[in-house]
Amino acid sequence: MAEYAQGETLKNTMVIDGYKAVIEFDSEVEMFRGEFVGLNGGADFYAPDIEGLRREGATSLRVFLEMCAEDGAEPR
Repeated sequence: MAEYAQGETLKNTMVIDGYKAVIEFDSEVEMFRGEFVGLNGGADFYAPDIEGLRREGATSLRVFLEMCAEDGAEPR
């Protein structure tokens, strides 16, 4: 996924717990896909609707942050 300059306005984004995710529609699985930007690793999530994206995004982010904490790595 492309890098984005801080402060740049992006379409199709949502912020979950202070972390920005880019949202796209994946026609192959007919679901929305979110991917967090600005992290030192990958954290993506899928859901059929906005409510599901928020829920799945929060779960994906929590797992990613827990893994960073276990490894002593900075998430960003």
